[in-house]
Amino acid sequence: MIISMNENNRAVILMNLGSPDSTDVKDLKNYLTEFLMDERVIDKPYLVRTLLVKGIIVPFRAKKSSEAYQKVWMKEGSPLIVISHQLQQEVQKNFEEPVELAMRYGNPSAFSVLEKLHKENPQLKEILLLPLYPHYAMSSYETAVKDIQQQHRKKQYSSTLKTIKPFYNNEQYIHALSESIRPYLQQDFDKILFSYHGLPQRHILKGDITGYHCMKVNDCCHVDSPAHQFCYRHQTYMTTELVAKTLNIPKEKIEQTYQSRLGRDPWLLPSTQERLPQLPGEGINKLIVVCPAFVSDCLETLEEIAIQAKDTFFNAGGESFEFIPCMNTQPLWVQTITNWIKNYFKGDTSMLLQQ
Repeated sequence: MIISMNENNRAVILMNLGSPDSTDVKDLKNYLTEFLMDERVIDKPYLVRTLLVKGIIVPFRAKKSSEAYQKVWMKEGSPLIVISHQLQQEVQKNFEEPVELAMRYGNPSAFSVLEKLHKENPQLKEILLLPLYPHYAMSSYETAVKDIQQQHRKKQYSSTLKTIKPFYNNEQYIHALSESIRPYLQQDFDKILFSYHGLPQRHILKGDITGYHCMKVNDCCHVDSPAHQFCYRHQTYMTTELVAKTLNIPKEKIEQTYQSRLGRDPWLLPSTQERLPQLPGEGINKLIVVCPAFVSDCLETLEEIAIQAKDTFFNAGGESFEFIPCMNTQPLWVQTITNWIKNYFKGDTSMLLQQ
């Protein structure tokens, strides 16, 4: 059903992380440099960040990343880009207003999408931004929002830009995520591992608007605080607990970990990579893994979990390993996004980020 509003006075942008243009080492170097030079990703002074990224990380990581991407690259391109485009196209079917896709790093950039929208829609008055990140983190949700806001202000567009807030505990999101998991729970399993993208602990401390709560109060993620609005760790716990409650998964069959560590600084624990080889020795031989920090499959899910993590688990003596794909373009997820946009167009601002 097409939802008709006022002649493209409104538009929607879905925004995700991004990917390199190809698996060539040169493209990986360009992508990694743009990504890691972001001060919200590696939050070090500029000169230190430059030395780390351009002098150490990128020269040594580009070839390895290229090889990893080659294992999951699709004929149409990067899985994240391809799947995100498919999602955008499915959502677009429900609207006359344009629905575009932008990436924080790489292509299509926020600037190019903003330019396209305003060029093709001269009467554009309002843009709704939907960052495809369920949880708030300075290195994902925040940097995506700040980047597109900056591009929007720089060009002084006449349109307004409104943003959907993180939806980690949104009832419709939890329902869609739970239903994507439900079929996999019909099999015999010892544990379901909720593996979230990791963060340096300092990011959690920096995001604490109170200055005294996060990682300082006992069981801080379960003690009410204004800090939770920007606390990735708290929000991941809430997603896990809400999904577990929805699906009636016994507490003893659930574990939460964090993956994708980079560098030597302390990161959120427990580590997915460290826990996987330990589990068989604890009697966990049949494992299911889901990655709720991602709504679209990407390198971190398809290569790091579905390939690397699986091998690690089997090499440690595990018997079965089931990776649950992201929601990608599942009809219930498409409908969830459609509902959020439709409700906003009808005047419901409850999903908006307070700016």
